[in-house]
Parts: sequence; structure tokens; C-alpha cells
Amino acid sequence: MEEKPVNAWGQAIAAFAVVGALGLGFWVQNEQADGGTSPAEKAAVCSGGAAEKGDRAAGRVYGAQLCKALNQPELATWLGTPGELPKSASGSGDGSLGSGLVKTPYRSARIEFDTYTVTIAASYDKMPVAGSESYLGSDAHPQKVLRRPAVFYSTQTMGISFRLDGKDAKSTQGVPAEAVVVALDPKDRGGSYELAVWRNHGGYPDRTVLLDIATHVLPVVPGFDSGSTLPQDAPSS
Repeated sequence: MEEKPVNAWGQAIAAFAVVGALGLGFWVQNEQADGGTSPAEKAAVCSGGAAEKGDRAAGRVYGAQLCKALNQPELATWLGTPGELPKSASGSGDGSLGSGLVKTPYRSARIEFDTYTVTIAASYDKMPVAGSESYLGSDAHPQKVLRRPAVFYSTQTMGISFRLDGKDAKSTQGVPAEAVVVALDPKDRGGSYELAVWRNHGGYPDRTVLLDIATHVLPVVPGFDSGSTLPQDAPSS
């Protein structure tokens, strides 16, 4: 079963032809056959997310790099489940949001445990993070993360379930998730990193868990210390 959060950040800025990467996905449940897997004997290693055309020249991080930064041996400890091994780890690339000539590159990665799922994305839009709490919901909380503007907020996963033959597809409500958006560069000139975490079997995760993950993972992302290339300077995908 795959889950991803409905991203209020992405929904809010969609009017500007920019959508947050984590808002595009659904969790998928096969209603015809479960086909469960046995407990992993080894930690999952990252797959996918190779650099796309223009990523290196533009200074954009790509999915494989985000996955490597997220898939650290201590991740389960930061989640409060020490010793748990990730079942899957993947990065995605070739992401472009928007229409026509205006497109926003984004790259993302996802790590899934039995207990939790964690995602990270980099979105190269022109939207500053500061002030975004005004449209991220009543519980949105601005806070500095690693000396950069950031906003914590609660969201919800959504999904679609279907049979193997494709019949009886329907959307379903998922589980609560916590997310944080952090400015892409220290001066908050546009673009963001976003991390989200949710309990696979429901219940709100602790925001302090998300903060702990962000403070350990983001500094490992290539280009984070110096700030990534500004969105307006980066060529399109």
C-alpha cells in the first residue's frame, strides 16, 4: 500500500501555476489480492531518481540525492522506532509542474517503514516560504529551521483503491500527516524543500519528530549549505 499526503502548500500555490511535489500522489490499495511481503531482512536501498537533463547545470538536486540524504541509518531512531528497517526507498525525477511554457521542476524521494512513511521534495518555484502560513491552514506554524524560514502544518493523505482488473476504482480518505516547508536558500528568494511524515496505520505523528528529521536530513542534501540555484536562474527540465 502506497500513501502520499494531500499537500495544502501545493494546493494553495496552484493558482500561481506551481504545485508542491508531495501533493500529486495517491496511496493505492489492491482490493483483489493483498500479496503481502515478508518482513525485510535487510534495509532497503535507494533506487531511481537519476539526474534529469539540466539538473546539474542548474544546480538542482535530483531524486537519488534526496533519497540518499533521507535514507540514513538513524532515520528509524529519529522516528522513535529504533531498529526498524525501511521496506522501500526510492527517488523520482523528471518532475515538472505547471502548464504551457511555465513549468516548475521538482524532485522527490520516499522511504517507507512498517510504522511510518517519510517523504522529501525540492520544488524550484518562485514562491517564498515566509508568509505561506496564511494559506496553509489554521494550525500552520512559522518557525526557523536551520536558520531558514519554515512553516509546519498538518495535512491528510488521500488515495484511490481499485481491483487488479481496474474496476471499482474509488477515492478514499487516508491518514493524518505532518509536513514542513523550508526555504530553498537562506534568503528565501523562492523555492522550497518539503518533508512530510505519517503513521501508516493512522494517528498524528509528533511535529518534534519531523523537526528532528529535517535538521538531520537537510544539511546532507547537496547544495543545501550554499543554497541551491535560484529557480529563475535554472533552465526548465
